[in-house]
Amino acid sequence: MEPHAESDPAEPEAASARPVQAHDLDAAETAELLADVAARASRYVAATDGRAVRPDPAAVADLERFRTPLADEGVEPREVIALLDEAVSPTMLASTSGRFFGFVMGGALPVTLAASLLVSTWDQNSAYHQTTPGTATLEAVAMEWLVELLGLPPGTAGGFVTGATVANATAIAAARHAVLERVGWDVEADGLFGAPPIRVIVGGEVHPSVRKSLGLVGLGKDRVEAVEVDAQGRFRADRLPRLEEPCIVILQAGNVNTGAFDPFGEIVARARDAGAWVHVDGAFGLWAAASPELRGHVEGMELADSWATDFHKWLNVPYDSGIALVRDPAALRAAMGVSAAYLPEPSARDPSDFTPELSRRARGVEVWAAFKRLGRSGVRELVERCCRHARRFAEGLRQAGFEVLNEVALNQVLVSFGPPERTQAVIRALQEDGTCWCGITTWQGRTAMRISVSGWATTDEDVERSLEVMIRLGEAQRSA
Repeated sequence: MEPHAESDPAEPEAASARPVQAHDLDAAETAELLADVAARASRYVAATDGRAVRPDPAAVADLERFRTPLADEGVEPREVIALLDEAVSPTMLASTSGRFFGFVMGGALPVTLAASLLVSTWDQNSAYHQTTPGTATLEAVAMEWLVELLGLPPGTAGGFVTGATVANATAIAAARHAVLERVGWDVEADGLFGAPPIRVIVGGEVHPSVRKSLGLVGLGKDRVEAVEVDAQGRFRADRLPRLEEPCIVILQAGNVNTGAFDPFGEIVARARDAGAWVHVDGAFGLWAAASPELRGHVEGMELADSWATDFHKWLNVPYDSGIALVRDPAALRAAMGVSAAYLPEPSARDPSDFTPELSRRARGVEVWAAFKRLGRSGVRELVERCCRHARRFAEGLRQAGFEVLNEVALNQVLVSFGPPERTQAVIRALQEDGTCWCGITTWQGRTAMRISVSGWATTDEDVERSLEVMIRLGEAQRSA
């Protein structure tokens, strides 16, 4: 069932115009507008379970009507919101649905959605403790809870950023500072021109966001030394080359296709003996540390020097939210800190000392709200439940005669329905059907459907409904 508007959305050019005044709305009018938004948001959330997961094709085609010149006069605020809701909401990919498995994207927990509204209402530039003590304190607490939950070293520093790409770049910038400082080079003052070259060693299936991050900090996307991986995409420790300073080794917690983990213990020990910095890209896999059942996958990762993870994946907070974590606070502060005559004097922990941005929203408040709502046991249950759902997908598809390509160690399932063109046809049919949504990947030369389970809203019923459609469409293509 597609969501439907209660009234026909106004055409952009037909909406009533009113010049914007110095004080646009008074308090009562603003309250009415926010109440209207809350009601519309509630209807959107309520409709998610009954609608197709794919965007409504008719609504997508209708988006062209927005391509108009900017009008001279503005329109009434409630008409703006009505247009957004009634014309644009149906074009959304229902990634908050319990049957969305296309990417590792958790739908926002209700408490984090509500907290996000408060954060936007406060509209704080959460850069300095002195000017935003409330948001700065909550971010510091959320970071401390995270460090404890993941079993990272006490005193680890962190910067709340937009997601794993920026988290990786931030941590690698700290690594760049540290490894060059050891050989007598001040990279923040003197840059990379003439600096001693830094070796960067990654696994052969490193995530593209890590390469992007390396490019952002001037170390080059293609200057890496890629080490051979095993059949599940894990970094082969026996192929780790001889290391010498300055060097950064980047490992992976949760292969983007298979969910597999690099062997941290052996590699980190060798890297530390050689004076290399070890960074762990753990966009979603780092959360295995929250579960006694899964913690073995990340054994030894706490010995690394830095880590990156997302909150909008398994913690299920709204976009965008991630964190860079660094064992040595001084290295992170040296890479990210900023000062100027007009800025407040340093006081308690100033968030701007640990992130690339000076102007930034207080995204850590939503993380605090998620932790406060779930507690340690709730986070553990969320992660374990998603992994259980992934195993059920793998079991059901195998029983139906389809090939599951990976060891289902975490929340990722790769399934082949036969030749590449058949697998592609099943994925197209599944997306058009709308019951659930999965994406396509090519992994180690095989075309596969990729099932990622990371949403709090996914139930056993969602899994069984989705399995039924996957199997039915797979069998239809097999017999075609």
